[in-house]
Amino acid sequence: MTHVVTEACIRCKYTDCVDVCPVDCFHEGPEFLVIDPDECIDCAVCIPECPVNAILADGEMPEAFKPFLEINARLSKQWPVITKRKDPLPDAEQWNGVPDKLTLVQI
Repeated sequence: MTHVVTEACIRCKYTDCVDVCPVDCFHEGPEFLVIDPDECIDCAVCIPECPVNAILADGEMPEAFKPFLEINARLSKQWPVITKRKDPLPDAEQWNGVPDKLTLVQI
């Protein structure tokens, strides 16, 4: 099992989760983060750190979020690893809770 960054991270990109990850499995794109499923050890310490609840265990995801399994796996091979916390995107608060954000990004 792995953990997956889902739609809530898009245009927010809080990185509190990165600080607690013991294996550096987070990768940073321009508008959100993803988790490398080959590196994730399923420790779940990142889940409570995410202020927008964007991280889910793959076995507990609603059907609508299942595409994020493939998105995380694919983009984690393309985007660089992030190992230190950064400021969220400047307009993160405006995007918090907005639905259907996946259609707003090119992946």
